[in-house]
Amino acid sequence: MDDFSRTQRIKTRRRNIIAFSVLSLLILLLFFSGLMVGSSHLSLSESFLALFGQGENTAIRIVQQIRLPRLLAALIAGMGLSISGLIMQSTLKNPMASPSTLGVSNAAVFGANLVLIAISGGYVASGNNVQNYVAGSLLNPFATSSMAFLFAMISTLIVLGLCRLRSFSSETVVLAGIALGTVWTALTTLLQFYATDIGLSAAVVWTFGDLGRATYETDWIMLGVTGVSTLIFILLQWRYNALANGDDVAKSLGIRVSWLRFISLLLSSLICAVIVSYLGIIGFVGIICPHAMKRILGRNHKVLIPASLLAGGVLLLFADLVSRLIGNGTAIPIGAVTSLLGGPFFLYLIFAKKGDKA
Repeated sequence: MDDFSRTQRIKTRRRNIIAFSVLSLLILLLFFSGLMVGSSHLSLSESFLALFGQGENTAIRIVQQIRLPRLLAALIAGMGLSISGLIMQSTLKNPMASPSTLGVSNAAVFGANLVLIAISGGYVASGNNVQNYVAGSLLNPFATSSMAFLFAMISTLIVLGLCRLRSFSSETVVLAGIALGTVWTALTTLLQFYATDIGLSAAVVWTFGDLGRATYETDWIMLGVTGVSTLIFILLQWRYNALANGDDVAKSLGIRVSWLRFISLLLSSLICAVIVSYLGIIGFVGIICPHAMKRILGRNHKVLIPASLLAGGVLLLFADLVSRLIGNGTAIPIGAVTSLLGGPFFLYLIFAKKGDKA
């Protein structure tokens, strides 16, 4: 039995090393490929030199001011959405858990629509005046993102507050999130119904996930929120392993299950809220990556957390590369690409013989 256990540990360690090595290599390959792809085709040497401020000024501006912030956003957002999806699924024990479970995405869309339609001049009462709309929308470059984030966190706090009043079970969280999400969607529909053509167009475009909005400032904010939250998740990783065996087992080990769910869902929703508020809706990353890593590496969160981070970065970097290649110089919305890539893969996970029941 000891020899068998030792052999299993060796196989598991070898599998983990191979998986992490492949994911890390893919990130490097996709990152440097992303530096070269665009309307201005740059060679690998030109991109590499420009990354460090060497070479032609045009290449330096393209790489450092346009492509690098975009690639960093893809890497950070992919990691953040993936880890938040993993934590939501682990705490709720629901394989379909995602930002929409708590109505985070729906609330963010409403907040953005509120600025773009009602506040910035896209509302029917203010007329169809292009100059007024543009002036209003540019009055504060971060107004849309700030309002989207505000409503996303309001939605999260409402759901978590309602669950604290009742039993903090996974079913309660999911049902409360779905119910509140429909309310945000209804309010968004009402705003769009009374919007002008200009306001409606701007609102619809915002909902598309777009990495082109990223700046170094937004990258730092997303990195800070994702990094701090991930550190807390790592500190709680053994609790997630215990929770996977059932609430009773977790409670018998002295874990306060309700507080674990509250903190975990709050932080994972915070990550989603920040990313969605800056980049728009990017679907499927938080569902596909954790499921894929569970299938390959098992359910130990000591391995799953870093693996899900890397997998999320790989998926969104790849999706960004595909979006620019398909667009032939003009990147198509990243949210559409992740849905096209993630939808079939998710169907495969559902109908595979060894289904994921976590």
